[in-house]
Amino acid sequence: MIGLLLITHDTLGEALIQCASHVLNKRPDQILQLGVAAGDDPNDLLPLARQLLGLVDTGEGVLVLTDIYGASPSNLAAKLLQPGRIEGLAGINLPMLLRAINYRDKGMDALLARATGGGRDGVLNMLKH
Repeated sequence: MIGLLLITHDTLGEALIQCASHVLNKRPDQILQLGVAAGDDPNDLLPLARQLLGLVDTGEGVLVLTDIYGASPSNLAAKLLQPGRIEGLAGINLPMLLRAINYRDKGMDALLARATGGGRDGVLNMLKH
């Protein structure tokens, strides 16, 4: 199973994991998060990020999910990426996370497609539906 590592601003990652756990009625395996606080230097967090990456990687790779592309958490996440092995997506939301949790046994390419689709398709105008 592909591991998941959320690198987000402050406590957003843990909040998303808690919400996903509520929806799924259990905390998923192989998922961890790293919150980047306002005063943190992302370079100082790199060793911890690598350690967490190792904890969720059982040999099938890891999908790193982050919130805002170009912000400190995503810049930290970008330093971990290895094409085909450690992939990353920015713009995490709860639908994206739920898709990532549910499709991580289908291989990295399928996981990337499903998680991206879940994030995108989870944003809609409720009055138009």
